[in-house]
Amino acid sequence: MRKRVVRVAVVAAMVALVLLATPLAVGIPRSFIADERGELERAALAAAVRVGAKSTGKKRSELPPGERDARIGLYDLAGRLRDGHGPATADAVTRRAMAGVVARGRDGQDLVAAVPVSTAERVTGVVRAADGTQGVWARVGLAWAALVGTALAALATGVLVARHQARTLSAPLEALSATAVAVAGGDLTARAGRSAIAEIDQVARTQNTMVERLTTLLEHERQFSANASHQLRTPLAGLQLGLEAAAADPGADLARLRAAIEEALERSRHLQQTVDEVLRLARAAPGPRLPERSGPLGELAESVERRWHGAFAAEGRRLDFAFEPGSETIRVPDRTAEQILDVLLDNALRHGSGTVGVTVREMTGAVAVDVADEGSLALEPGLVFARGTTTSRSGSGIGLPLARDMARAAGGRLTLVRASPTTFTLLLPMPEGE
Repeated sequence: MRKRVVRVAVVAAMVALVLLATPLAVGIPRSFIADERGELERAALAAAVRVGAKSTGKKRSELPPGERDARIGLYDLAGRLRDGHGPATADAVTRRAMAGVVARGRDGQDLVAAVPVSTAERVTGVVRAADGTQGVWARVGLAWAALVGTALAALATGVLVARHQARTLSAPLEALSATAVAVAGGDLTARAGRSAIAEIDQVARTQNTMVERLTTLLEHERQFSANASHQLRTPLAGLQLGLEAAAADPGADLARLRAAIEEALERSRHLQQTVDEVLRLARAAPGPRLPERSGPLGELAESVERRWHGAFAAEGRRLDFAFEPGSETIRVPDRTAEQILDVLLDNALRHGSGTVGVTVREMTGAVAVDVADEGSLALEPGLVFARGTTTSRSGSGIGLPLARDMARAAGGRLTLVRASPTTFTLLLPMPEGE
């Protein structure tokens, strides 16, 4: 897999580099030649301006001293070279410029730019600037070399990145394959580990779930086999002995035979019940379900009050607990009730105002815990328990839905009784016998 990933990445990088480098390679000489022609045109234009300024009132025009070392020539309207460097007679590009326009073109291996010289709004000559293409192509060659070097560096970087990514992708898959081989070899404790790739992690979680279910099924099968062999061995042995004894007695009369048959039928019914019970046990969830721990409401209230008294006092607010007579001793799922009260008191501290009162009331078959403050709820009552809905900017929209779900899991209910003043009521079923 690693070689395949590297190969695909390298091919993709090469295609991208070719698509990117080809237009650049084609455009480089055009750009350099255009730049060179622009330079020639600017040089010719500057020389033409100087010639026009210095030839006013003169019969003969000539290049200024500063232009004599460049490949710049001054031509008259007859096409003869008057000064500077260039062919003795004007070429086609220079003749086009005699019409009063700037001309560009080539003369053999030279790039040429010609600019007319005007005096008193009349063309009096042409300045020709020329340069060979050898220097331009030398710069083009350097640019192409730099482009090739950059492409090779990019390709090498792509290969390194592809190899790293190939290792990153293949290592979790190889580990996953090793885990599958271990499970196939009988090691049901083998589990796939986590990686940095979400999709592979999903496959690993699916495989782990499958192995856990297989382990559970195999455990049920082993338990069923052991239970069945243990529970059925004695009834089958008794049934067999009874039938053998009736068959071995040659003097048995009809009444004794009927009694043996009835006993065998009774043992058969017992065997059927045993099989049904063993099957039911095998289909049940593994392990007993322990009842939730419970405790008296009075102790729960003391623990909650000790934990929250300081937070409300720091805000200058009061926290009061009130119990109806006899309700302190009512036993409730104390861990669940404590978590729900923490959520409600935190909500009252953050979003409520004034004194917070917790009132415990006994109802028929249930106990009610009211948590009220002196504030008002601005949110729609129907949205209070919607996950993600916040009662203020500082809220997360998780606490109240979580409290409601915990109440449901304990067989109770959490409701908003009033929006102003804000009052929540928690109903919890009382244990049987209370």
